[in-house]
Amino acid sequence: MLWSDPPDEPPQELRDAQAMLHRAGFVLAIGMVILFFILGLA
Repeated sequence: MLWSDPPDEPPQELRDAQAMLHRAGFVLAIGMVILFFILGLA
């Protein structure tokens, strides 16, 4: 890689979208655990 090459990091919009998807996946996983726990108690 040459010093004149542009930096290899994604643009801010892509990083924001990835962070949002990561949070959405985490919330979905927690929601599934809570749902299965409630269904197990029923």
